[in-house]
Amino acid sequence: MSTVPRVLARLIAIPLVSAGLAAGADASPDPTPVIFDTDIGTDIDDTWALVVLLKSPELDVRLITTDHGNTVYRAKIVGRFLELAGRTDVPIGIGIRESDTEGGQAEWVRDYDLADFPGVVHEDGVQALIDTVMAAEETITLIAVGPPPNLAAALEREPRIAGKVRLVGMYGSLHLGYGGAPEPSAEWNVRVDVPAARALFAAPWADAISTPLDTCGLVQLEGERYARVRRSKDPLLQALIENFRIWCPQTAWCREDDTNVTARSTTLFDTVAVYLATARDLVKTEALGVRVTDEGMTVPDEGARPLTWAIEWEDLEAFEELLVERLTRPGPGH
Repeated sequence: MSTVPRVLARLIAIPLVSAGLAAGADASPDPTPVIFDTDIGTDIDDTWALVVLLKSPELDVRLITTDHGNTVYRAKIVGRFLELAGRTDVPIGIGIRESDTEGGQAEWVRDYDLADFPGVVHEDGVQALIDTVMAAEETITLIAVGPPPNLAAALEREPRIAGKVRLVGMYGSLHLGYGGAPEPSAEWNVRVDVPAARALFAAPWADAISTPLDTCGLVQLEGERYARVRRSKDPLLQALIENFRIWCPQTAWCREDDTNVTARSTTLFDTVAVYLATARDLVKTEALGVRVTDEGMTVPDEGARPLTWAIEWEDLEAFEELLVERLTRPGPGH
């Protein structure tokens, strides 16, 4: 099937967002309940993923938790985006705070006071995650796109959550490294907290799939696709590009090309995890056990608990087109 028919088929299958959905109404008869765990505010791809999530009517966001490092700074970014989207019905959980260091988007939330967020903010995000999972009658999909100290702590406090969670992660590097390099890399979300990653991979999740660098590390918007995002008048997309402009000059891997903000996105790793919470048809998957080395490498190991890995793209062009269609159609914040 060619790229255009595949994309159109996917778009037809996904209900459009109505004005009511921006206020948190159900987008489809059976939206998937979701928790989003993110280290937003380090790389800009988490912000892209958050906007995609908020524009995905088939996902019922029950909680967003901030993970790793300065989780209060991260929660401020989440809070401001939820206000722009009209989604203050979504609770925020502040994860384990490991530092006071802010990231490249700090200017955007410099004057934003989390105490003024009109929705619920949980000071103990780990407990909020546990409570949300245990209270749900159905399986919760946990989209995890950052280093996982929150998740390791939640598993330690309440191991039963694993059996009630479908994990969709952005972790690891199996055959390709950063930028499509022919050798695997120690992927950031794993290497920054190896013990937490080991706990995550070893847990008996109800279901688990991860996008490693082999797939998520190849996603980038440029040309007309990126231009469609940049010229959108949607307040969420305008805020996304504003954050990109603030973040880019302060970030080494963006500073290499001064035209980057106007010419193309950076690598949009985390958007693939949001996609995998809804479908898998554009990727090839493989069940594989993985061992995490002390250096943060994810090495295939037959003795490890098997997870499903999105090891290769069936159609990367179709995914990037789908991503732009999802971002630019009318929805929250428009």
